[in-house]
Amino acid sequence: MGHEIVGSVEALGPGVTRFKVGDRVGIAWIYSSCGACEFCLRGEENLCNRFQATGLDANGGYAQYTVISEDFAYPIPERFSDSQAAPLLCAGVIGYRALRLSGIKPGKILGLYGFGASAHIGIQVAKYWDCKVFVFTRRGQIQHQNLAKELGADWVGATGDSPPETLDCAIDFTPVGEPVREALGILNKGGRLVINAIRKINPIPELDYTRYVWYEKEIKSVANVARKDAEEFLPLAAQIPIIPTVREFELHQANQALILLKQGKMQGAGVLRIPD
Repeated sequence: MGHEIVGSVEALGPGVTRFKVGDRVGIAWIYSSCGACEFCLRGEENLCNRFQATGLDANGGYAQYTVISEDFAYPIPERFSDSQAAPLLCAGVIGYRALRLSGIKPGKILGLYGFGASAHIGIQVAKYWDCKVFVFTRRGQIQHQNLAKELGADWVGATGDSPPETLDCAIDFTPVGEPVREALGILNKGGRLVINAIRKINPIPELDYTRYVWYEKEIKSVANVARKDAEEFLPLAAQIPIIPTVREFELHQANQALILLKQGKMQGAGVLRIPD
C-alpha cells in the first residue's frame, strides 16, 4: 500500500502554485476526489463516490517516486522528521477525525479500544484537550498497555474489564466485533461510539436494545478522511507536539513489518525507508 508518504518535491506539473521544488510534503489516504459532487462541495471528500485511496486506487509509497495533485499534498511541519511525520498522515489524521466525530469535550472520559498506530497518536490529542482516557486492549497485550500508560492513559485494561467510571465517548479501532458491544455497555446516556475501522473480520454481537442502545446512545462509523482533517491536524500535531512511536524498516523488510503488524507485535507505527 504505502498510504502515508513523506518526500520532497522533485518536479512540478503545469499550473502548480502551492509548492516549489525541494518542499517537503506528505500524501495521505485520500489521493483524490471528483471535486464537484455534493460531498466534495461541502468538504466531505471522504464520501465522494469517486474517492481514490493512496496505495489502493492509485500507486502508493512503496517506490522512489510518486505523483499527486497539489490539492492533495500537505506541507510537513519542520519539527517532525520524515519517519515521525509518516504515521501522522493516516493513523494520525484518521484518529483526529474519529476524535472530532466522537464529540469528546475537555474533562470528559474517552474510551479507546485497541492501541495501535492510530490510538497511540489519538491519546496524545485527547490528553492535550484535557480529557480523561481509558484504554482497552486485547488481554495479554502488555507492550501496548505499557505504551498507553507512558502516553498518559488514566486507566488501562482489557476489553471486557470494568473501568472505574463509565465512558462519555468511545472510539473502537479494532477489526473485531466484540468491542462494539463492550463499549456500548459502559457508555453514558447520550454517549457516542465511533467505529474507526474499514471492516470487521467477525460480526458485531447481537445487541439487546434496552441494555446497549437505549438512552439515546449513538454509533457512528468513520469512512476515509477529508482534506480538512489533514490541514487541521498537522499544525495541531506540531503544536502539541505529538511524538509518534515508530519502528523503521528498510523497503526489503516490508513483509517482515507486515507480519509483525498482523501478529499485534508492532509497537506504535512501522515506517519503511525507501532507498535513494
